[in-house]
Amino acid sequence: MSAQDPSGTQPPGTSEDPSPAPAPASEAPRGWRLQLVLPMLVLLAVVGVFGVLIASGPGKAQLPGGANSARTTGLDGLLLKPLRPAPALSTLRNYQGQPVNLANYRGKAVFVTFLYTHCPDVCPLIASQLHNAVHELGARARDVQLIAVSVDPRGDKPPAVASFLRKHELTGEMQYLIGSAKQLAPVWSAWGVGSSQDVGNPEFVNHTAIVYGISASGKLMTIYAATFTPAEIVHDVPVLLRS
Repeated sequence: MSAQDPSGTQPPGTSEDPSPAPAPASEAPRGWRLQLVLPMLVLLAVVGVFGVLIASGPGKAQLPGGANSARTTGLDGLLLKPLRPAPALSTLRNYQGQPVNLANYRGKAVFVTFLYTHCPDVCPLIASQLHNAVHELGARARDVQLIAVSVDPRGDKPPAVASFLRKHELTGEMQYLIGSAKQLAPVWSAWGVGSSQDVGNPEFVNHTAIVYGISASGKLMTIYAATFTPAEIVHDVPVLLRS
């Protein structure tokens, strides 16, 4: 699998090498296991994909609406300029068949990412770090909503999504939206996301691996590389809630 990052931050990447197996639960708490595993995953994410990002071609993504991103004080994520309403997700349903509308989450900080369930490295990293961020927010997590959009209409079927969410302790925390290629393609385009089957490894998907932050007023405001830390999300939530 390969991943792309149009934000201008340290690019994420992928590797087909299996990540280190976590210790059994009896040996260490899960939090400590994640601290051991995630640094290796971050290293894998940084190494392999820079060439994909600078290559030209139809898979190279652009930010929604031709926006630019810039580092600014007060935010750990990159600020998107100009601020525009987040693209709609109302044409998709979650893995349980329920419609999801971003407008229903006004007043919350919403984080939108693009994943697929059998991704070997970057997607599990993003999912785990988003879960960790929600955990670190404590009571403030009630003001946050996580949303994932599938980049793999072939493989992301309801049972696979349910299993992925359970594995990463995101059941009830994340809305995972799925659909056919015809339904998903316009959403990818609207959000500046590239997705294509890996030619050399057809079971994998080359896709843009980023997280968007949406303000309480529904504006697309921040962008994070796949190598973001939970602390970045936690830091930016109050700003998104005020905007």
